[in-house]
Amino acid sequence: MTTAEAYVEFGRREARGVSPSYERLSAAVAHDESLLTLLDGLPPAKRQPNLLFSVVRWLGGPVDDPAAFHDFTMTHWPAVKAELLTRATQTNEAGRCAVLLPVLAALPQPLALLEVGASAGLCLYPDRYAYRYGKHQVGAGEPVLECAAAGLVPPARVPRVVWRAGLDLNPLDVTDPDDVSWLDALIWPEHAHRRSRLRAAAAVAAADPPLLVRGDLVDDLPALAARAPADATLVVFHTSVLYQVPPPRREAFVRLVGELPGHWVANEAPEVLGYDGLPDPPTDALHNVLALDGRPLAWARGHGQAMTWFG
Repeated sequence: MTTAEAYVEFGRREARGVSPSYERLSAAVAHDESLLTLLDGLPPAKRQPNLLFSVVRWLGGPVDDPAAFHDFTMTHWPAVKAELLTRATQTNEAGRCAVLLPVLAALPQPLALLEVGASAGLCLYPDRYAYRYGKHQVGAGEPVLECAAAGLVPPARVPRVVWRAGLDLNPLDVTDPDDVSWLDALIWPEHAHRRSRLRAAAAVAAADPPLLVRGDLVDDLPALAARAPADATLVVFHTSVLYQVPPPRREAFVRLVGELPGHWVANEAPEVLGYDGLPDPPTDALHNVLALDGRPLAWARGHGQAMTWFG
């Protein structure tokens, strides 16, 4: 897929109906030869729309007007390029816990959670948040995570978590204002509810910081997993992470996680793990596949706002 095609795809499948600003920007960049030339000079992983838009926002640039966005990005390209090369789309969306919860609550309790690609670790607190599936509410506290769930009997309670740890190439610190400002920049412009959710989830994590380890998902996973308490069910999980991992390393990770004790929960785009025989997704919007130990269970939207359980 060319860079232009990637921006068209992002606007059509991810931003449409979700972020008008990013839908307009994606279409504009897809036809902006000068910007495309600059982007094509970067490694493929650094050309992605969400990363570019977030970097420009973080640097104070406009994202609501494509022409102003073009002018700012071209004028400040050295600074934009430097941030693109050093930062990553570490969207730490606590709302994703709403699609993980039905699986986590059904596993043998208590749990030892280990998140791969943890960012600041906000998805390591599924037991501390509240959830609303239609009229059914689970748990207490803030934030309250809303999820439109089809074909699912919502869990009766949140899981019991006795250990939580995260592995990331560049873990973020919710007590560091600079790291939190980057997490904020990754939230799409119109999503005030996600911004409020970030603040509430960051407060939960800051009050009881998780164990976050800087490391590689293959080389450093076994040692971190070995630190989990033996009397808890180890759950290695990840959501919208593996697409950033080159296929050979992705395959090595899948082999490795299959050899670890406990369970593996994946929430990734369908092509990332190559599942066979999936039912059609409920809409043409981008959906992840929620899977337990390699078995697909449901379609899930990227920010945890909806899920459709397989029949």
